[in-house]
Amino acid sequence: MKKFRLVMLTALITFSVTSCFEDRDDNLVFTNDVKDFIWKGMNEFYIFGNDLPDLRNDRFGINGEDNRYDSTPEYLNYLSGFSSPETIFDALVFDAGNTDRFSILFPDLFEALELFNGTTETNGLRFSAFPVPGSSDEVYAIVRLVLNGSSGDLAGIERNMFITGVDGITLTTTNFSDLLTQDIATFNFADYNNNNTNTFDDDILTPNGQSITVSKEIFTDNPVHRVDVIVEDNETIGYLMYNSFRGNFETELNQAFATFQAANIEHLVLDLRYNGGGSILTATRLANMITGQFNGQPYAKNINGPNRQDENTTFNFIDTIDGGAATNSLGLDKVYVLTTNSSASASELTINSLRPYIEVVQIGTNTSGKTTSNRLVFDSPDFGTSQVTTAHTYALFPLTGNVSNVDDLLVPTTGLGPNILFEESRTNFGTLGDPEEPLLERAIADITGSGRFINNATHSGFEELKSKKLKKPLDGYMYFK
Repeated sequence: MKKFRLVMLTALITFSVTSCFEDRDDNLVFTNDVKDFIWKGMNEFYIFGNDLPDLRNDRFGINGEDNRYDSTPEYLNYLSGFSSPETIFDALVFDAGNTDRFSILFPDLFEALELFNGTTETNGLRFSAFPVPGSSDEVYAIVRLVLNGSSGDLAGIERNMFITGVDGITLTTTNFSDLLTQDIATFNFADYNNNNTNTFDDDILTPNGQSITVSKEIFTDNPVHRVDVIVEDNETIGYLMYNSFRGNFETELNQAFATFQAANIEHLVLDLRYNGGGSILTATRLANMITGQFNGQPYAKNINGPNRQDENTTFNFIDTIDGGAATNSLGLDKVYVLTTNSSASASELTINSLRPYIEVVQIGTNTSGKTTSNRLVFDSPDFGTSQVTTAHTYALFPLTGNVSNVDDLLVPTTGLGPNILFEESRTNFGTLGDPEEPLLERAIADITGSGRFINNATHSGFEELKSKKLKKPLDGYMYFK
């Protein structure tokens, strides 16, 4: 890990030869240094900057960009009133947990950069948790995703395996999130029996004696999870499960589309059901891979906060990926997209921004409802990656803008509703990429017109249990980096 950080340091950040403190106001004492960066960075970039009296430009007569190293006695006194960088940041987040659930202060910028590359300490397992039928407090979990090549994958854990205990301890409403996310865990599996009925009250989970122990390891996930070519009723269908918009895997994404080109696919099913977002630029490049006939036309617009209005950005369809290689474009005028409420930010951008140009058939459930963008802000003269201070490792990741499509439509906070409502089954997730996996099967039925698909049961009263611990890092984020 130390070696990895040195590589990141050399490749991504150019530090100045002289200490940044030599250029700072003599009245700015060291104890206020990080807090000064936080206030000025939030003042300069935050989308809700005018909504917080203490963050407005007229509060201290200074602002982040124009007065990068200025201070006043009143301002220094204000900074001294906070006991830590975290406390001032919390005070500058507007309606935290409600209006703003996505601004972050990173104490370690190196760990942040690792997250953006998909590198985390993980066992590669993603879970959905539900109440055990007939129990007031017992819980079961289903493995919904296993990252390719992760320790969980290598240990033999597969999607659609049911878990009722960890380390011999029964999962309950109070312990399931802690038990499922341990660094080392022995998962105790069970068989699910629906008693051949369409109701859930009589379903039974029976421990089957199988247990597998898995440890978390440092792992970099390739978000291009599955690439398949399916032939059904003389229709050639490409299937891509894509789990995060990350620039460091654009080559792999482009190779997936080369596979589709070689197979002469006529239809594409883009599976974003667990894709929590990522890079706006990567989303723009994916759009050109799907289409290709709109190169150079406006795709999405980012509208910044009050102090960055002059840097509002239009993202155009672009026919190259990071590094300059040409996109392998399919020229499609219709695409199928599979979604759940875990489909967020850049996933929603993809649906919303393609719709003015081609037909997008969304199958699944409502998306998350995240239209805002973030930016990684460093403590440097221009808040970028050049001459970053060596005095601390804090970095900001505030909400900085709203992203619309070419018609100025934002993603609603209630999410994007599907054209075809179809929930994932709580009793059988199916195998990803298998033509009989329920959501994919529903898309194939629409493509072929066969009408052959399973009836989707309602899950009223059988809702998924939520836990922040079960979410992936940076889920729900759409960003500049």
